[in-house]
Amino acid sequence: MRAGLRAGIDLCRGHADCHELRRLREGSDESTSGTFAARAARPLIVRILLTGATGFIGSRLLAALQLRGHEVWCAGRRPPPHAIGWLPIDFAHALTKEDWLPLLDDIDCVVNTVGIFREHGTQTFERLHEQAPRALFDACVDAGVMRVVQLSALGVERRRTEYQRSKHTADAYLLALPLDGIVVQPSLVFGADGRSAARFLILAAMPLLPLPSGGGQVQPVHVDDVVEALCALVDAPPVPGAGRTVPLVGPRPLSLRRYLMMLRGALGLKPTLALRVPAALVALAASWGEVRGQALLDRGAWTMLQQGSVGPAVAISWLLGQPPREVGDFLLGEPLAALRLQARLGWLLPLLRFALALVWIVTGLLSFGLFPRDDSYALLAVTGITPALQPLMLYGGAALDLGLGVATLLPPASARWRARLWLAQIALIAVYTLVIAWRLPEFWLHPFGPLLKNLPILAILVLLYLHERDASAPLTTNAGDAAARAL
Repeated sequence: MRAGLRAGIDLCRGHADCHELRRLREGSDESTSGTFAARAARPLIVRILLTGATGFIGSRLLAALQLRGHEVWCAGRRPPPHAIGWLPIDFAHALTKEDWLPLLDDIDCVVNTVGIFREHGTQTFERLHEQAPRALFDACVDAGVMRVVQLSALGVERRRTEYQRSKHTADAYLLALPLDGIVVQPSLVFGADGRSAARFLILAAMPLLPLPSGGGQVQPVHVDDVVEALCALVDAPPVPGAGRTVPLVGPRPLSLRRYLMMLRGALGLKPTLALRVPAALVALAASWGEVRGQALLDRGAWTMLQQGSVGPAVAISWLLGQPPREVGDFLLGEPLAALRLQARLGWLLPLLRFALALVWIVTGLLSFGLFPRDDSYALLAVTGITPALQPLMLYGGAALDLGLGVATLLPPASARWRARLWLAQIALIAVYTLVIAWRLPEFWLHPFGPLLKNLPILAILVLLYLHERDASAPLTTNAGDAAARAL
C-alpha cells in the first residue's frame, strides 16, 4: 500500500522532479529553508486547518482525519457537530491574509473544501472561490504551512460558468505559489445524502428516464473514495514548491443513460425506457430552475452536464490502493426502501403540486366567464347569496382560486410559507364542501361526484402540508447524530 501510494504521488506530480521528491522522503533538508524546513523535520502532518467542515465532503473529511489521529481545527462561521477545535471566521469576509494568519500558528496542512453552486447575499463566487482562498493561500506561504489542499472540480479549466471560472482562478493561484499545493478535482461526487445524488436518484426512479439531448459523459465517484483519497494526500510526505493537480474520478466514463440505469438497479428497480428530451426544452427547464433556486436543474448545471466530466482514474487508484468503487456498489449498506421512497417522492410531489395548481387555475378561469355567468349566479342564489353580492362572490372567488394556483407554481419563500399555503387551501376547500353539502346536498349523489372528488384533494393537501411542516421543523442533534448536505 505504501509503495503504491508513493508511486501514485509521483504520477500526480506531473513534471515535478522525482529525485527531489525521493530526497525529501528520505529526510534530506537540501533545497528547503526557513520555517518549512523546520516543519518538514516532523515525521507526519499532525495539525490541520479545515475549512468547509460543515459541508457535504468537509464533514466526512473531518471525521476521517480525526479517526486517523490528526488534530483538526475547523475554521468557519459555526462549529461542526463533532469538531474538537473550532476557529470562528466568516469566509465571505476573510479577504486578506491578515485575517488568516492568526489561525495558522503551528498548522502543518490546510484543506479548503468551501464551495457553493449558487450565489446568495454575500456568499458569492468571487468572495468564496477567489478572494478568500487567495488570501488564505498567501497567509499559508507567510506562516510556512507545509501543504495546502484545495478542493476544486473536474473541468473547471474550461471556465464556461461562473462557478468554473472562480474555482479555476483560485486553483491557478495556488499552483503558482512556493509551497506544496495540491488541487483536487473530483468528478460528479455521489453520496446517498448528497443534494446532487438525490437529484440523480429522483431521475433514476422515474417511470421513464428523461435524457437530455447533448449531455456529455460522466464519471461518478463515491464520496467515501474522495475522502479516502484526500486523507492519503494529506498524509503523504510534503513536497515544497511542487504544485500539482489530482483528478478524482470513478473507474470509467459513463453515458448519462447508463449512469441512471445503474442507479436504478442499485435502488432495486427494474429497467425502464428512456425518453429523449430536446436540448431546447432542457435549456428552458434550466432557465426556470434558475428562477426557482432549488430545482433539479439550472443553467450552470446544464452547461456542465453538456461538457461532461471525465478523466483518468490512475491517481485515485494509486491513492486508494485499489480501483474506486463501481456505480452499482454506491448504495451498498444504505436503507434502500427509504431511498426508493425518497426518490419517488422527489418527482411525485412536484407532480401533485402541478396538478393542484392546474385545478385552481382552471377553476378560476371557468368562474371568470368560461362557464355561463347566469348559471354561476343561479348556483350562488341557491346557497343564499343575494343578487347584489353575487358578482363579488363569483369574481372574488375566481381571483382567489387563480391566486392560489399561481402561488402553488411559484418558488416557495420557505417550507414554512408553503405549509401555510397548503393550510389555506385545505381551509378553503373545506368551506366550499360544507356550504355545498348544506345548501346543495344533491351534489353528493351527482354521477360526476363533484363533492366526493374534494376528498382525495384534501388528502393530497394534508400529505403536502405534513411534508412541508416536517421540512421546516428545526433539527436537533445529539452525540450520535451527524449531518452532511450538498452539489
